[in-house]
Amino acid sequence: MAAAQPTSVVGRGSAMRVVVWLLHVAAPMLGLWLLIARPEFDMRWEDREAHFALVLLTAVVGAVLGMLINRAALRRDDARQFLVSLTFLLSAGFLGLHALATPGVLLESANTGFAVATPVGLTLSGVTAALSAVEWSERGTAAIMRDRRWWLALAWSLLLTWAVISLAGFAPLDSPPDPAAVTAGQRTLGIVGGLLYAGAALRYLALYRRRPAVVLLSTLTAFVLLAETLATMVFARGWQASWWLWHVLMALAFCFIAYSAHVQFRREGSSVGLFDSIGLQQTVADLQRDYAEALEAMVDAVRRREAGDDRALAPAAARLAERFGLTERQVDVLARAAEALGHEREQARRLGTLVALGEEASVIRAEDDLLGRVLTLATDAYRHDRLRLGLLRSGELSFSDGAPSDASLEALRTLAPVAADDTLALPLTVKGRPAGVLEAHRPGGFADADRALLTSFASQTSIALENARLYHQLDGLFRSYMSPDVATALLADPAQAGLGGEITEVTVLMADLRGFTPFAERTSPDAVVAMLNTYYGAAVPVVLDAGGTVVQFVGDAMMAIFNAPVQQPDHALRAARAGLRLHEAIAAAAAGHDDWPRFRVGINTGPALVGNIGADQMRNFTAIGDTTNLAARLEGLAEPGQVVIGPGTRDCLWDDAVVSDRGSVAVKGKRDPVPVFVLDRLRKR
Repeated sequence: MAAAQPTSVVGRGSAMRVVVWLLHVAAPMLGLWLLIARPEFDMRWEDREAHFALVLLTAVVGAVLGMLINRAALRRDDARQFLVSLTFLLSAGFLGLHALATPGVLLESANTGFAVATPVGLTLSGVTAALSAVEWSERGTAAIMRDRRWWLALAWSLLLTWAVISLAGFAPLDSPPDPAAVTAGQRTLGIVGGLLYAGAALRYLALYRRRPAVVLLSTLTAFVLLAETLATMVFARGWQASWWLWHVLMALAFCFIAYSAHVQFRREGSSVGLFDSIGLQQTVADLQRDYAEALEAMVDAVRRREAGDDRALAPAAARLAERFGLTERQVDVLARAAEALGHEREQARRLGTLVALGEEASVIRAEDDLLGRVLTLATDAYRHDRLRLGLLRSGELSFSDGAPSDASLEALRTLAPVAADDTLALPLTVKGRPAGVLEAHRPGGFADADRALLTSFASQTSIALENARLYHQLDGLFRSYMSPDVATALLADPAQAGLGGEITEVTVLMADLRGFTPFAERTSPDAVVAMLNTYYGAAVPVVLDAGGTVVQFVGDAMMAIFNAPVQQPDHALRAARAGLRLHEAIAAAAAGHDDWPRFRVGINTGPALVGNIGADQMRNFTAIGDTTNLAARLEGLAEPGQVVIGPGTRDCLWDDAVVSDRGSVAVKGKRDPVPVFVLDRLRKR
C-alpha cells in the first residue's frame, strides 16, 4: 500500500493538470455560447484604431514566431518545425492584411478582403498545421526541406496577391462585403479550417503524451485556440463582443507560444533548442545522440583532467559550445553533468568489482592466490589511488611493499576504519578477530561515498579470507578421511555426495594381512595399532601415487578402486603396478619385524556400481558388485607377498604383464571355476 500511494498521488496531480488545461481552453467556447444565447450580453464596440493596433500587434508576434521556428527548422533540417513556422507565417500574414484593411485607418470603408482575410489565412495555415502533425519519414522530410523555398514563395505570393487585390481596390475584394455571402464563406472556411486544426491538435496531444515539453504544449494549445477562432467566426457579429472574441483568441494563441518560448529562453539562457520539442521523432533521436556524444566527450575530458591533463576540459567545452550554440552557463551545466556521470560510472564500475569480489569469495582457492586476486580487483577499481593489502602473520602486520602505516596499526588495534591525512585504513577480520588491513591512499582523502564503498570492499575481503581459511581447514580434515580424488570431486561438485551411483568399469584392489588374527592374539593392542599404521602409512601412498582411490579400511584389510571417480583408461595397469609396489613398500616398512604378518593382494577388473552407499547420516564411497566380490576371493587365494589377478584384469594387461597361470579355481559364489593368474612382474614400469 505504501508503495502505491506515490503513484496514485502523481496520477491525481497529472489528471488535475489536464482538467485545468481543458477548463482554460473550453472557457472561450463557454463565453461564445453565452453571447449567442444572451444577445443582450453581446455588446457592440466599434473602435477601429484599437482594432488596428491589436490585430497588427498580434500579427507581428505571430510572424516573429514563424521566423524563429523557421530558423530552428533550418538548423535541425526538420520538416515539422518548418511546417509549423509556415502555419504561423500564413495565419499572421493574413491577420496582418486584415489589420491593414481596417476601415477608417488606411481604407475609407470595409471591403470583402477585410472580412474574409483571416478565415482564409487560418484555413490555409490549417492545412500546413495538419501536415506538420504527420510523422514524416527521412525521405519525406528531405523532400519538404529541399522544396522549402517553393513553399515560402507560394505563401508570400498568396499574401502579396491578397494584399494587392484587397488594399489596392481590385475586384472582387474591393467591393463592400455581402453579409450573406461572407457568412456562408466564413462558415465553410470555419468548418474546414477548424477540422484541420482540431485534427492537428489531437496528433500533437498524442505527441505530448510521449514526450511532455512546455513549447510542445503551448503549440498544441495554440492549435486548439485557432480552431476555436474559426468556430467563433461562424457565429460572430461584426464589431460586437463575439466578433472581438476571435481576435482575442488569435492573440492568445500567438502570445501563449511566445510566453512559453520566453520562459524556456530564460531557463536555458539561449535561443538554441527552444523549439526542438516540436521536431520530428528522428530529429529528437538525432539530438539525443548528439547530446550523448557531447556528454561522452565531456566525460572523456573530465577523465583526462583527473589523469593530470589540466587543459583537456576547456577545448572540449569550447567545441561543444560552438557546435550546439551553448551559453557559458549551459557549458558549465554540461561540465558538471559530465563530472557527475563520470563519477557515477566510476562508482558503478566499483560496485561491479565489489560483486566480482563477492563471487571470488565463493571460489575455492588458496589464501595467497585469493588475496592476490582481491588486490588486483581493488587496484583496478581504484586505479587512481594506491591500495595495499596487509595480513596479520605471527602477530605482526606485514605488507608486501613496505612497513604498515600508523593508520593501519590503529585500525588493526581498534577494528574500526581509521582516516589519517590522505590514508584510509580498513580492518579485515576473521570470526571477529583481526586478520589484516586494507589500506587506501588518495591525495585529499576520500569522500563519504568512496569510504562507504571501500568499507564494503573490506567486508567482502574479510568474508573471502574467512572462506579461504575455512576451506583450508576443511580440506585438510576432509582429505584425511577419504581419498584425495574423492575429496576433490566432492568439493568441486557437492551433488556427487548424494546416495546412489552408476555402473562403471573399474579395477578393484583388495589387500589384507595373512596371519593377522594370530598376531593380534599374542600382541598388545597398541602394538597392533602401531603395526597397522606403519603398514598403511607405506601402502596408501603407493595406491595414491598410482591414481587409485582408497575407499575403506576394515581392520587389517584395505580396498582401493581405479577408474573412479576420475576416469583412467589404463586403470588395470595402474592397479597392477600399485599391487607389486605395495609389497615392496611393506617389505621395507616391516624391516626388523620378522613377526609381522605380510599383505596379500587380489585384483579384478569389471563392471561395478560405483557411488555413495549408506544413509543420510553416514555414507561411504565404494564399488559394489560381482567384480568387487571376486577381487576379495582372489585376495584370499594369494600367498603373502603375492598379487593374484582375475581374468578381466589379465585381458586388460595382456602383453604388459608377466603372469603365472594357476588354472581355473572354484570360487565361492561362482557357479563355474574362475581362471586365476599370479602377477609376477610388469613389462611397463
